[in-house]
Amino acid sequence: EAQLVESGGGSVQAGGSLKLSCTAPTFTLDDIHIGWYRQAAGNKCELVADLTHDGTADYADFVKGRFTISRDSAKNTVYLQMNDLEVADTAAYYCGPLWIGPSRCRRTNQWGPGVQVTVFS
Repeated sequence: EAQLVESGGGSVQAGGSLKLSCTAPTFTLDDIHIGWYRQAAGNKCELVADLTHDGTADYADFVKGRFTISRDSAKNTVYLQMNDLEVADTAAYYCGPLWIGPSRCRRTNQWGPGVQVTVFS
């Protein structure tokens, strides 16, 4: 069983919004420094946003002001609200612990398959 389950991906026109969710069936997300990664076709896996235990968020420059990472402890869920989406945001998105780093994008058996986000013009 994958450690994490992502949902909320889909196709949206540029300028639109999507909200991704990440749940953990077997552990508490509050206990880890969690992040959202993405990998576009032909590109490296990159960290998009992360959230510490105490709720401090950080963002890659290319999503600042557009994406928001948040946590609902009661639901054991981490979210990535993505607004003003651009075609360049098209990628597979994965949630994962920060300690995994970019290897998260290929460790799908253990950590979950991720979700596809497609932004069209």
